[in-house]
Amino acid sequence: MSHQNLKFESLLAGTNVIPVMVIKDIAQAVPLARELVKSGMKVLEITLRTDCALAAIKEIIAHVPEAVVGVGTVTTPQQLRDAQAAGATFAVSPGSTDDLIAAADETGLPLLPGVATASEAMKLQALGYRYLKLFPAEAVGGRALLKSLQGPLPDLKFCPTGGITSDSAADYLALGNVVCVGGSWMI
Repeated sequence: MSHQNLKFESLLAGTNVIPVMVIKDIAQAVPLARELVKSGMKVLEITLRTDCALAAIKEIIAHVPEAVVGVGTVTTPQQLRDAQAAGATFAVSPGSTDDLIAAADETGLPLLPGVATASEAMKLQALGYRYLKLFPAEAVGGRALLKSLQGPLPDLKFCPTGGITSDSAADYLALGNVVCVGGSWMI
């Protein structure tokens, strides 16, 4: 198991839902993080979809020490480096490029790379990744795809995101190759 996998294995222990947070107003970051942690969701993903995302990561880390703060929507090596500089514990990507994987190896920041096909999953498995994000889960086949991947790729574990709801989360979590789900329904 690669260094990345060991980090994710311990990071995701006891976590079944990762809130995907789009922080539009920096003043909302800490109160929202506190409420999520209070509700039992300590692993948080702050997306890089807003100008204040990196500042929100810093604020949450400074004021909600029990939170495990990661960064999402990472699409470039520079974003990965910026996330690490902001103090993020992990990064999540909607896909994976060779440059992004190389940057994850260079920085050592655990990356949960996104996949949508068996070929993408196999490529990352060959690079030592065991934990992957299925994205956009519902659009690419969701539970049916994950069930199909479990037979030929039994060592891979997934965190599906994209269209997951409070109604569908339990069905995903019941699959043997799903360790957690990501979503924004609780926010």
